[in-house]
Amino acid sequence: MSLLVKARAGREICEVTPESAGWTHVGFKALRLAAGDSESLDTGTRELCVVVLTGTVDIIVAGERYAALGSRNSVFEEKSPDALYVPGGLAVTISASRDSEVALCSAPSKGGKAVKRLDGASLRRSVRGQGSNTRYVCDILPQDDPAADHLLVVEVITPAGHSSSYPPHKHDRDAAPEETLLEETYYHRLNPPQGFAFQRVYTDDRSLDEACAVENHDVVMVPRGYHPCVAPHGYDLYYLNVMAGPGRAWHFKNDPAHEWMIQAR
Repeated sequence: MSLLVKARAGREICEVTPESAGWTHVGFKALRLAAGDSESLDTGTRELCVVVLTGTVDIIVAGERYAALGSRNSVFEEKSPDALYVPGGLAVTISASRDSEVALCSAPSKGGKAVKRLDGASLRRSVRGQGSNTRYVCDILPQDDPAADHLLVVEVITPAGHSSSYPPHKHDRDAAPEETLLEETYYHRLNPPQGFAFQRVYTDDRSLDEACAVENHDVVMVPRGYHPCVAPHGYDLYYLNVMAGPGRAWHFKNDPAHEWMIQAR
């Protein structure tokens, strides 16, 4: 099975379920909602983080309205997204007040958490790397926010000609604090949209080694292994990461073959 999930035209852009991915925790879906459209669902046994990638939506959870989430026209704007965390067992309706794109990020729910609005203005932004390894990060649902049971959600912009998730790192062993076991999806966007980027997913023994040419709205699944990205000249790369595992901590191991570039600083 390929790790690349190609985007589709129409309302449902892409979907990854634990069943389709062959793993346990991460679920991901991206939707296009035209102005006036709505999407209804029940979280059931799973927690949900709705990320308003573009546009503006109202979300009703168990009868309570969370109004006017989202203000971006593009994921490449220098502006953080609005999001809403919803625990398991609740009815959710998302209604678009203008053309919108939303991401539905999910993982198993333990129960007992509260609905939490995540306003973009309050989200932490940072810069990672240096030189052609510089990228721009926004933590949407980070490990130091206790709102969620398993979910970790972050978005990254990698400028044209830069690498990202680099040096290559992995998080596929339950061996904290050295490394934690986290499944992951990458939802890719390109600017301009006709562009493409590259992502490789590989293990030390190369039992998994797949290189993906990703286009606008494609998803790459990372069940294990290292997973670097490269944005070619002329095209900025955005991706939304969803991670989840048995615990809720992000500890990773760099590929020893490439760690020299950090140690040389």
